[in-house]
Amino acid sequence: MSAKERRTLPIEAIEIYNQFIHGEISRREFLRGAQKFAVAGLSASAIVEALMPNYAMGQQVARDDERITASYETIPSPDGNGYIRGYLVRPYSADSRSENPSQLPGIVVVHENRGLNPHTEDVARRFALANFMAFAPDVLTSVGGYPGDDYQGGLLFREIDNDSKFEDIVASAMWLKNRSDCTGKIGVTGFCYGGSVSNQLAVRLGDDLAAAVPFYGGGAPAADVPNIRAAVLVQHGSLDTRLVDAWPEYEAALRASNVTYEGHIYPDAMHGFFNDATPERYNEAAATEAWTRTIDWFNRYVRG
Repeated sequence: MSAKERRTLPIEAIEIYNQFIHGEISRREFLRGAQKFAVAGLSASAIVEALMPNYAMGQQVARDDERITASYETIPSPDGNGYIRGYLVRPYSADSRSENPSQLPGIVVVHENRGLNPHTEDVARRFALANFMAFAPDVLTSVGGYPGDDYQGGLLFREIDNDSKFEDIVASAMWLKNRSDCTGKIGVTGFCYGGSVSNQLAVRLGDDLAAAVPFYGGGAPAADVPNIRAAVLVQHGSLDTRLVDAWPEYEAALRASNVTYEGHIYPDAMHGFFNDATPERYNEAAATEAWTRTIDWFNRYVRG
């Protein structure tokens, strides 16, 4: 069964949700728009419920999974908002066999534009099970952190200066890279906002970043691409037309600068196709293939 066949709502309804979570329309406009797509057997409220994230359903690795060790760490960010809190995860096996923890390659996991929600934490745990150490920072730290609600998280996100948020991510990456239990090689991945940040971080960190895997994020400006030293794996859904249309220009800049890169556009996949907590957007086939490519990429360029 294709992703299209699994969807219960028209793609236009899902696009309204995408506009809502990106702050392009208000909650009231979102609810009003959902009413337009009420179909037989589905009320407007049922449509809204179907579109909103279900983090319990999307969880793949439990918070108390015995195969991982996890903690929340607060680190200094003097050029950002002063400090940033994040979720650090390592495989239990790396810390349990001797007094000295095993060094592992590190992955920075950057959330969407709503803060460090349970889905992003779950992705960090998945990296630990792939034998990486992962750190998922929360750029909402300076306003109290992810509030437990994506809509409120999105409102808080827009209150924070963009440059300060980015400096918090830079501080997170360098903190992870310089930890004694890290090999000193790090990669970054992220989704939507986090995908754009992954590209920006590749520009900013140069040789300090080994690889970047942006999921449906805007590319770096062409003038900045020559600064990239990381191997870049770009992943988009074919239905995410704005980013797909922008990809050829970014690809041309990567190629012109001799950046090691790959780009993949997944059929019948939309913005947010990797997020299994939002089932109407989730595309299992695309997400599974994209995750396999992500782990292979980091094994090659961050672990290798």
